[in-house]
Amino acid sequence: MLRLRRGIVVDAGDGPEQELVVELPDGRHPAVADVWLVGRCEAGDEVIVNVEARELALGSGGFDIVHVNLTRGLDGRGRPGAGVMKLNYTSIQHATVALEADVDLDLGGSADLLVAEGRVAVLALHGQLAPLAWSLARARPGVRVGYVQTAGGALPGSHSAAVRDLLGRELLVSHVTAGPSYGGRDGDAVTTIGAIRQGLTAGGLDIVVCGPGPGIIGSGSRLGHGGMAALDSAHAALALGAQTWIVPRMSGGDPRPRHRGISHHSRAVLELLLAPVGVSLPAGVEPPVWGARHRWSFGEADIDGYGTSGLPAQTMGRTLEDDPIFFAAALAAGDRLGRP
Repeated sequence: MLRLRRGIVVDAGDGPEQELVVELPDGRHPAVADVWLVGRCEAGDEVIVNVEARELALGSGGFDIVHVNLTRGLDGRGRPGAGVMKLNYTSIQHATVALEADVDLDLGGSADLLVAEGRVAVLALHGQLAPLAWSLARARPGVRVGYVQTAGGALPGSHSAAVRDLLGRELLVSHVTAGPSYGGRDGDAVTTIGAIRQGLTAGGLDIVVCGPGPGIIGSGSRLGHGGMAALDSAHAALALGAQTWIVPRMSGGDPRPRHRGISHHSRAVLELLLAPVGVSLPAGVEPPVWGARHRWSFGEADIDGYGTSGLPAQTMGRTLEDDPIFFAAALAAGDRLGRP
């Protein structure tokens, strides 16, 4: 059963993901309310919160989540015109307007679904998004980059402060949620492949970046982790005929040996892919022997420049100085993808 507890909001912040302090029987605890789903909370509201993540002491999600606002959250009327369900058959299922529904039904052959041009960069972790987008803009001023948020990490589109910052700086021009993710600023897609195609055609994007929201699901096994969403995203991009690149997860500071160098998350994806893709590395890093069938290249990683950008510079609690190769891999990919 869900670990649900009744509490009272004692402090309420602002924003599309509202930060709260909630008084529970065992004390006061931080919580968040996804305004998209449960509406806005105010001090004094009686709420039901899900305490599962906090009680499991999850590093990236160790706070309570508002399940329902009993004071002012029972009068929701849904979204006008919505007819496609997200989070189906759960207690928080809700209808959205499918992004794909804006495109006329095409009963032609599969060739009609291909994109004429465009590049797709596939992330392993959400923390790669900001350095990648920053580096893309440096390499190609004016480039139109859109972000498709996939499964593998946080599902709410409101959960990433980095996305809001990148949109505000116009380093991203669109944010779409796909699959089980929901609440993207520019729409909800039923599938990742639908979101990619719409972005590279009607959306007028030069580059689509696909990757999970903040945090990642992980079991410590080879296949049981959120990074495997990259396999599906890359296959979707390849099927559409897009130039497809994997941004490898790398680390020199992770205490877990399986994530040092090229993480086993990215290695699993690269080994299981049904077709070759592009992979860019920072200068001085040798491509691995096991990845010989892919197209390896090198890009510039301006670590110092990114460090002064004011964009997020932490991953898994480690700073830019603690783990420069993590950021260098994303910066190198952005530099390489941004070139003609």
